[in-house]
Amino acid sequence: MTDTLAIGRYPETDTAALTADFAPRFIDDLAGLDTLDDAARADIRGVAFRGGDAFDGAQMDKLPNLKVIANFGVGYDAIDVAAATARGIIVTNTPDVLNDDVADLAVGMLIAQARSFEAGARAVRSGSWANGDLPLARKVSGRKVGILGMGRIGREIADRLAAFKCEIHYHSRSPKDTPGWTFHADPIELARAADDIIIAIVGGRDTENYVTAGALAALGPDGVVVNIARGSVIDEEALIAALTNGTIRGAALDVFRGEPHPDPRLVALENVFPLPHVGSATVETRAAMGALQRRNLRAVLDGRPAETPVN
Repeated sequence: MTDTLAIGRYPETDTAALTADFAPRFIDDLAGLDTLDDAARADIRGVAFRGGDAFDGAQMDKLPNLKVIANFGVGYDAIDVAAATARGIIVTNTPDVLNDDVADLAVGMLIAQARSFEAGARAVRSGSWANGDLPLARKVSGRKVGILGMGRIGREIADRLAAFKCEIHYHSRSPKDTPGWTFHADPIELARAADDIIIAIVGGRDTENYVTAGALAALGPDGVVVNIARGSVIDEEALIAALTNGTIRGAALDVFRGEPHPDPRLVALENVFPLPHVGSATVETRAAMGALQRRNLRAVLDGRPAETPVN
């Protein structure tokens, strides 16, 4: 008998740590709940969640004594938090420990897209470098960069870009205490003021298609969009059209709708620099995320407050 369930595919190190701390049952996804009998499901009080499918009220009801869902990751849009709250279930996530890695990647992706890293590396590897000069790339330092979402990660991105002599503009729910950075009330106003935009808002229903065709048009033909948030926050059809017809210059994307199977029309475009959702994918940060997930799970199971509760 165990009171803990681990859902998702965990690396070997996390599997070993979860086993040592909780001796949980492991299932690959939420469909695996149906493979457990009623008695096993009734025993479960805590879930370590590393899944992508929707953890909604119907799934929660299969675990009638569930007390906590400890999410692996800062984004928790796969979990119906309102449904959890209504059932007295605590939801936790792993913020802060991944801020630096995601911010580093966002700035790196902006530079990689502007300076044509992918095309340059391809020219060296293929030998085509010897056949002539590559087209000139674009400068990043000194540009006006709009940060869409001035939360923990957005602030880290802005701090890094300020060191690149960039003029910082941002949009968030309300103005923040910033060192002279410019607040904008909506994404279109932000896009109109910026040369490039980096998206760092939370995913979920409230931000579905938050970046519209209108915002992309306002950014203009010299603009680059970087997305390290969720694929759902951009109108992807509008993005494909904008990249295809020159409404914007390019995009650097670490997240996609339907990942890990992004729209082939999008990733085939030469002006897109794509990465496979690796914002937090370093040894150090993934270890810290796993440790925080386990601390949250242990705290609630032991009757103590969660370290990083969502609800």
